Amino acid sequence: QVQLVESGGGLVQAGGSLRLSCTASGSIFSINRMGWYRQAPGKQRDLVATSSSGGSTNYADSVKGRFTISRDNVKNTVYLQMNFLKPEDTAVYYCNADIRNTGSYTSRSYWGQGTQVTVSS
Repeated sequence: QVQLVESGGGLVQAGGSLRLSCTASGSIFSINRMGWYRQAPGKQRDLVATSSSGGSTNYADSVKGRFTISRDNVKNTVYLQMNFLKPEDTAVYYCNADIRNTGSYTSRSYWGQGTQVTVSS
């Protein structure tokens, strides 16, 4: 099986920065897309940023210019550097990855357990 373990959430003042990390482990043959989503209380889970195995990235308009996604393919890890944080960035942030398991011919989507990010005004 595969596990995604996130870290780096916490409480920060508006204008501050945080860096989230997510590492995939287990029976992994290859990882295609990795990304971050977030879910605020009472709202749906929304895309924040994604990164393909080839390095292309995609961002939600609300975080463009403030957040940067990157990945270390050797370590099976994806990062989210969040700068100039705003109170509206407060949410549980979830890591997501499309992973092909060892011995499988198809990929499936995996989710982390989520990490809380709280931005105070």
